[in-house]
Amino acid sequence: MTDETSNTYLRQLGVWDSAAIVIGGVIGAGIFRTPATVAERTASGLPLLALWAIGGLLTLAGVLCYAELGARRPQAGGIYIYLREAFGPLPAFLFGWTMALINYPGSVAAVATTFADYFCRAGGLPIWWVKPVAIGAIVFIVGVNLFGIRAGAWMQNLFTLLKLAAVVMLLVVGLALSHGHLGGVLAVDTTHEVPSGAWVGALLPVLFTYGGFHYLNDMAGEVRDPQRTLPRALTLGLIGVVVCYLLVNMAYLIGLGHVGLAASKAPAADLMSHIFGLRGVTIMAIGIACSTFGYCSIAIAGGARVLQTMGADGMFFHSVGHIESRWHAPRVALAALGGWAIVLILTGSFGQLLDYTTVGEWLGHAFGIATLFWYRRRFANQPVPYRVPLYPLLPFLFVATVLGVIIATVIHSPWDAGMSVVIIAIGVPVYALWRRSQVTSRR
Repeated sequence: MTDETSNTYLRQLGVWDSAAIVIGGVIGAGIFRTPATVAERTASGLPLLALWAIGGLLTLAGVLCYAELGARRPQAGGIYIYLREAFGPLPAFLFGWTMALINYPGSVAAVATTFADYFCRAGGLPIWWVKPVAIGAIVFIVGVNLFGIRAGAWMQNLFTLLKLAAVVMLLVVGLALSHGHLGGVLAVDTTHEVPSGAWVGALLPVLFTYGGFHYLNDMAGEVRDPQRTLPRALTLGLIGVVVCYLLVNMAYLIGLGHVGLAASKAPAADLMSHIFGLRGVTIMAIGIACSTFGYCSIAIAGGARVLQTMGADGMFFHSVGHIESRWHAPRVALAALGGWAIVLILTGSFGQLLDYTTVGEWLGHAFGIATLFWYRRRFANQPVPYRVPLYPLLPFLFVATVLGVIIATVIHSPWDAGMSVVIIAIGVPVYALWRRSQVTSRR
């Protein structure tokens, strides 16, 4: 049923459209704030830049694995499809239960609120405007995506260019503040002592800032020539992100120095204010608003495709699995995800939900990449246009890294990790009841 439904999507996304989805899904608000946290846990610019490079290489290992998985199964649904084929419907349902029903709308609600916060700051609007602006952004994004992936891609391409412009602006300002010397990049921070092993704690926020590269696989059913386009777009998009992240961190180090970066609460705004004053803060607020708006667009489009695939599989309401015939858009799924995100904004509960589902999200990544071992064994002789290099090293490295992140999360936030397990466990009886109801309705 899923294959038939996914074939009704129109394959309209080219390499640039797809690469823009990767870039837009990864670059949100994190790069404008997270480097300060990493600087607090490092002693100088050299290890800081090294951590961002290592995080990028580890993420690239996962991206290359996703490229092969997407080339093998170029249809909407991403990890949900891979888990269903490799491990059966229950693990796939638990992933969808955790992500499409909780994490995706929670992410949309959180980032839409961040967008609204910066939008209101840039426009001088009072704080009580934040929720209405966030809700309005979600309604607008859903409305555009109702007219198909082409309309959504045009909007996404625009906001990807705007967030790249913000990155370029930070780099130019950093170079302008360097006055011809780059000593701040490698200067050692002697103001605080960094304990041994602190690099592990510094790597965690780096890896989280690299998250979001999986959205393109969720929309693989709308990619042209997917066996070739998906690997190219995933690789080019992630390499573009790594370059942007390294350049932005260099700009921070050049303009603020390692000491200033570690002490900053908003490094992007602080960097801009050195040249443009309060106007620079406003300019950066506009840049971050554009970046977060673009992320929301991708998360809504990608999450809706997972919901639609679940509905088509009989794992969710049948109406959610419908694809509108004129614009070839999952309109009911888009409305459902957007509506649930709005409810989360109104109740203010999205922060806790995101904390509670972090472990589930990373488990989904680990098991999703692990399906590659199953595909290689099960379809050993099947010709595939793209195979991940250095197999099985790269998928093993990524899975091991993800498991390390999960262990670190459990140690750092045992309550949140425990609640994540509870949410996943609740999905087991829900799955049993849902399957029973489906069998009864067919009689």
